[in-house]
Amino acid sequence: MATSAMTLAMAAATDASLFHPAVAASGGDAGYAAEPPEEAKVYVGNLPYDVDSERLAQLFDQAGVVEVAEVIYNRESGQSRGFGFVTMSTIEEADKAIETFNRYDISGRLLNVNRAAQRGSRVERPPRQFASSFRAYVGNLPWQAEDSRLVQLFSEHGEVVNATVVYDRETGRSRGFGFVTMASKEDLDSAISALDGQEMDGRPLRVNVAAERPQRGF
Repeated sequence: MATSAMTLAMAAATDASLFHPAVAASGGDAGYAAEPPEEAKVYVGNLPYDVDSERLAQLFDQAGVVEVAEVIYNRESGQSRGFGFVTMSTIEEADKAIETFNRYDISGRLLNVNRAAQRGSRVERPPRQFASSFRAYVGNLPWQAEDSRLVQLFSEHGEVVNATVVYDRETGRSRGFGFVTMASKEDLDSAISALDGQEMDGRPLRVNVAAERPQRGF
């Protein structure tokens, strides 16, 4: 399958990206290919830890033209964090990749593949009256997990209204837990059933119905 090419960019030493090497074979014109739309980038979670960027690119080549394949690594240990990103050439190919590889079995692990959260995007907060009605507590989060990771994970099981990782006010560091509000009880039950005990970056998540906040007496 012919693969288009993007201008090579410097990647952090710990974030090993693979840009498909079609440029050398196809001549200089390939370097002027238009940059793919942001919506063509997909998130790939629950990756086996021995899958590298090259293998990820080879897998997604079945869905179309892979522009960039990137497995994310821990900066200190150099080990895979169990997830990555793939940018396809078009939105249609990204849709095909999601359809083909979400829940795809690789080395006994079912991949989680969905649209990557766009930079700067935020999930709107729900109206106050039902903000906690369908709210899940998510514990044992990896310290580097962000709101967007929760959105991507829970959106596979229903509509996400809001997702928040809780941070320490003084240090600014994650406290290792967060909350996700779903749009309905059915979505909440589905997410809890599927995600309680599922690993994120090697840590088994604890997912259950969030306790209602007690009313203050003053």
